[in-house]
Amino acid sequence: MLPKLSVLDLAPVLEGSTPAESFQNSRELIQAVESFGYNRYWVAEHHNMQGIASSATAVLIGYLAASTKSIRVGSGGIMLPNHSPLMVAEQFGTLESMYPGRIDLGLGRAPGSDMLTARALRRDDRGAYEFDRMVEELRGYFEDTERPVIAVPGKGMSIPVWLLGSSLYSAQLAGQLGLPYSFASHFAPDLMDEAIATYRRNFRPSDVLDKPYVMVAINAIAANSDDEAEFLASTLFQQFLGIIQGKRGKTQPPRNMDDLWSEDQKNVVLQQLKYTFFGSTEKVNNQLVEFIRNREIDELMINSPIYNIEDRKKSYELLSNVWKNA
Repeated sequence: MLPKLSVLDLAPVLEGSTPAESFQNSRELIQAVESFGYNRYWVAEHHNMQGIASSATAVLIGYLAASTKSIRVGSGGIMLPNHSPLMVAEQFGTLESMYPGRIDLGLGRAPGSDMLTARALRRDDRGAYEFDRMVEELRGYFEDTERPVIAVPGKGMSIPVWLLGSSLYSAQLAGQLGLPYSFASHFAPDLMDEAIATYRRNFRPSDVLDKPYVMVAINAIAANSDDEAEFLASTLFQQFLGIIQGKRGKTQPPRNMDDLWSEDQKNVVLQQLKYTFFGSTEKVNNQLVEFIRNREIDELMINSPIYNIEDRKKSYELLSNVWKNA
């Protein structure tokens, strides 16, 4: 059985546009992928990044959920050490009250930005080391039990909590707690297989799951031809090239990458984006089938960072159609 397909959206701010336009594009995209049959739609917390507008993640989730009817909407993720667990519980309790049965709470422990910004968020280093305690505190606010401090709304709510990671720490913790686990292989591919194995090896059945549930995030871009898809993928390549060069701006339109990177830079970018699949529909389908072969993956979360919203919607439609017919 093929894994379910879901969508990761970073609400990209395009060169020459504004965050307001990014949110309109995200609304348009979630409505499209809901009609294509995608399972869930997540947005991720980032800060101090001109090209990503999803910093107020819970607010954006509410905006997107209000624009749709059935698709699950959630965080991929909320960077928990940036927040108090009580406030996160209240925010997601509010969302679940508004859109019952459709809200996911994915949690990460990275700052979602640079360390200077982390300090501006009033985050300290203890948060990363106390992540397991913070997760348990947050989950406690959803329990239907009496306690000195309660989350209103939040108490007694069944909101799926996921742990997200790009290393082995969250994989082990998710297994021990019996929670679903998502790995960020779209930008940190090296430990993916080891993290999945760690999660499954440490998994203990819980009142949430009786068996492991693994989702992995990848980049995938489908178009009418291989050449067109490679050209569209250059927007993603420019983003990661900018990180290497210390240049973080808005999301760039596609360009010929041979004019932009050296051979060494190309190798570094392509290694970091190892699990990026682009090409014609048939080519991407074959790549995805090969990717999941011999891997126990329950769900694929697809990031398609394409500059033009129409091309982006088309890519998700092509991927969905070929998956349904596979």
